[in-house]
Amino acid sequence: MIPRQKGVAVWRQIADRIRAQIAAGAYDATGRVPPETALAEEFGVNRHTVRAALSALSQEGIVRAVQGSGTLIERRDRFDFPIGRRTRFTEGIGTQARDIKGVLLSSCEEVVTTDLAERLDLPSGARVLRLDALRTADGRALSRSTTWFPAERFAGIDEAFRKTQSITRALALLGVADYLRAVTEISAIHAEPDDVADLGLAPGAIVLVTKALNTDLAGLPIQYAITRFPADRVQFTIRNA
Repeated sequence: MIPRQKGVAVWRQIADRIRAQIAAGAYDATGRVPPETALAEEFGVNRHTVRAALSALSQEGIVRAVQGSGTLIERRDRFDFPIGRRTRFTEGIGTQARDIKGVLLSSCEEVVTTDLAERLDLPSGARVLRLDALRTADGRALSRSTTWFPAERFAGIDEAFRKTQSITRALALLGVADYLRAVTEISAIHAEPDDVADLGLAPGAIVLVTKALNTDLAGLPIQYAITRFPADRVQFTIRNA
């Protein structure tokens, strides 16, 4: 039986559970998920509800229904993304992908909010540069991020990122050769509309969310970012060093 969650459709809860079981290797022996009848009995629902969950997973590219063969697992592999004192997207994905890209979706200058001012150690009324970016590895969308930088110090970082496709290389062009991860907060939520569209997810898919603060080597905050990762494509490894 699956416990009912207020505000979340049962089929979405079942899709989340099957997705997690696939990621954990629960069905590796057969390479397919159990039949609809077995899943309906396991979760205490009718086959129509199970079929809706499998349809969502199929749209995500995780499973594929094959006539006479059942529902095959299309993709089980996930990228391992390390989080430590020097967290870098390109270096973190490293040899796991041949083609890593960063795409600038939008950029703008705005007045810092109270929360951002506290995180970035900026005075009230200061300006920040906001970048919205999508990162892919071998054609698979792995993250969608919103990042803020102190505008006075990092004027032009949007064009630097557009040119280099990397925050690390963009910072280097603006005089920050090295930086450290001060804080990383991790949570999990259902994908929001922008995540569904940009990351190619089905409604209700789970995304891992990181809220991260980076500082320069003197300890001065330089970047705050909120990043969404598809839970079926990325796993985190926390490193102390």
